[in-house]
Amino acid sequence: MVLDLADDDTACVRRFVLDGKPALLTASYPPTSMVARSAITQENTGPGGTYARLAELGYTPVHFREEIRSRMPTKNEAAQLDISAGTPVILVCRTAFANEGRPVSINEMTLDAASYILEYDFDA
Repeated sequence: MVLDLADDDTACVRRFVLDGKPALLTASYPPTSMVARSAITQENTGPGGTYARLAELGYTPVHFREEIRSRMPTKNEAAQLDISAGTPVILVCRTAFANEGRPVSINEMTLDAASYILEYDFDA
């Protein structure tokens, strides 16, 4: 498992739609042992979101890895995103890593493909 959770550890899960327009569904999974009793476990994590709160706790993300896939939405996703069943969704799974390669959060995002352009800029 990417987060290498202890047997008695769980993940803190939050799901929401952004900007009042259903264009993105997201679930974040930072280990509860890292974020218990912090703003990360609240619906509104505050300015800077989850990554700013991780930094305040000493787990500053310094590297990210994303896996990207696309598919047709499930009935539930189509309803939550207010899209037709024929509109594809983009699935982004982002893992945030702190120093020494320690994974500190997984964020699974489901995007309405008609609402987003994904742009990546990197050196060869």
